[in-house]
Amino acid sequence: MDKLLKIAVAQLGQKEITGPADNPNIVNYAKEAGFDWVDDDETPWCSIFVNWVAKKAGLNGSGKANARSWLQVGANVNSAPEPGDVVIFWRGSKDSWQGHVGFFLGYSKKSDRVYCLGGNQGNQVSVTAYNIDKVLGFRRLIASSMMVLPDPVLKKGDKGDKIKALQDALKAVNIDCGTSDGDFGKKTEDAVKLLQSMKTGLAVDGVYNEATKDFLFEVLNQ
Repeated sequence: MDKLLKIAVAQLGQKEITGPADNPNIVNYAKEAGFDWVDDDETPWCSIFVNWVAKKAGLNGSGKANARSWLQVGANVNSAPEPGDVVIFWRGSKDSWQGHVGFFLGYSKKSDRVYCLGGNQGNQVSVTAYNIDKVLGFRRLIASSMMVLPDPVLKKGDKGDKIKALQDALKAVNIDCGTSDGDFGKKTEDAVKLLQSMKTGLAVDGVYNEATKDFLFEVLNQ
């Protein structure tokens, strides 16, 4: 999610212009994300901004302007969100259609608030803290093009970009392997074992080999 966050952080401070004028950068978020009907900076744009960032990062978006549409995008990661995951909040009431969406950055020290980088927060791209009780869910976005899997063999103790690609792929199929840090440690080994246990006849040894790669490819494309 490093690329996604870099794109979003670069937009911090983009703000609506009071009066009849419009911030062309905010209008451009809508145009480039496919919302051609938006031609001002007053239309609620939190989901538009997340769609724009996702598109720039090569990740799947919701394609919709309502915040709750993100509850159906990517993989559910409510138990262990990471910086860059999408976080969806409710507004008005939990059962209404209203909501807000942005990118998760972390929790407060007391874990009672969620820090979110998003658009249309105080009429601008900003970092804002929201009450954790307002959270509807966390989602991890998946590459919009077919994910490229690293070549085997990879095993515990290995490090580098190939490991990071493997970790991203495991998380894309909703298998928790921790942060994509490029370090094939015990958590990644356990994640590979969990994947291997899902296919009859596949050795459950935690080693990412050719057979494991083939099965991961199959799960990714189901």
